[in-house]
Amino acid sequence: MAVMKLQRLEEILSKMPELRVLVFGDFFLDNYLTLDRSLSEISLETGLEAYQVVETRKYPGTAGVVAANLRSLGAGVLALGLGGDDGNGYDLRQKLVEDGVDVRGYLREPGFATPTYNKPMLREPDGSMRELNRMDVKPRQPLDPRLEERLIEQMRRLLPEAHGMLVVDQARCLNCGVVTDRLRAEIERQASANPGKVIQVDSREFLDRFKSVILKSNLSEAMRAAGLTGSSDEYAVDNAARCGRILSGRTGCPVVITLGNEGIYLLEGPDRDGALIPALPVQGEIDVVGAGDSVNAAVGAALCAGATLEEAGFLGNLVASIVIQQIGVTGTASPAQVLAQFRAHFSS
Repeated sequence: MAVMKLQRLEEILSKMPELRVLVFGDFFLDNYLTLDRSLSEISLETGLEAYQVVETRKYPGTAGVVAANLRSLGAGVLALGLGGDDGNGYDLRQKLVEDGVDVRGYLREPGFATPTYNKPMLREPDGSMRELNRMDVKPRQPLDPRLEERLIEQMRRLLPEAHGMLVVDQARCLNCGVVTDRLRAEIERQASANPGKVIQVDSREFLDRFKSVILKSNLSEAMRAAGLTGSSDEYAVDNAARCGRILSGRTGCPVVITLGNEGIYLLEGPDRDGALIPALPVQGEIDVVGAGDSVNAAVGAALCAGATLEEAGFLGNLVASIVIQQIGVTGTASPAQVLAQFRAHFSS
């Protein structure tokens, strides 16, 4: 059963071009390398197989995926993040510009290595493809306080231009990404100063360090932040409800927890009943890379457009069901695709 009717979905989507959303966080470059096994050579120096790159594909990753999904839905995007003056930084910035992202807040720092996920895709002689070990370039030292100051300054300058802010905290090392403790404190200050503005956070490792903001995560991240043990694969909805109450109790704000093929669990506040928005059934091969980022973008944009939390979660499910059917790429969903998916599964 649909949470909303087609007319309401069309109304929410029609507001997307009016929105401007600030995306703050760790912008990575997703660098796909297609290797053709039939062309492999043996290195004279090492005696090892030398893979031959026949194609490269580059996409904005992590926070860039959120930005790309917002742009695909029609929303305007302001990027706030940090890259280097290296080739990967140039490519990432150019891809953001090509997507129509405002990059005034995307800072470039000489000597800083642009965070990059290098993803080798090996094509065997029979035509089959498989991904080899990923090679990551990412910060491993605490962020320079001087750069923290620049990011805070840019946040204060850009947030008044936006209807809301989506925070993408990708780093596994505390204070090594751009979302440091100082920036978390600034996010809390901005949330308190702008109670009517949507501020939503997705954090891989440090969800429990945020206050006064909407939290979005998958179940394993939510359980870790809530201090719960056990498998996230068992009793998913029950565990999501427990996490939601704990996390919302700390922040006083809504919580959004993705549950894979079970859907999205939503909680408006610690004293409210939660709701499960079931996932849409999908046939055939799927690729879940980027699905969480697409939900982050869809839910955040919908809330900025005036949707209820359940309506926003429903849109998140629609978008995710489209994105996971795009194999080997960082997927997005357009309003036309969203409406087509709605019509394919629900009556108007």
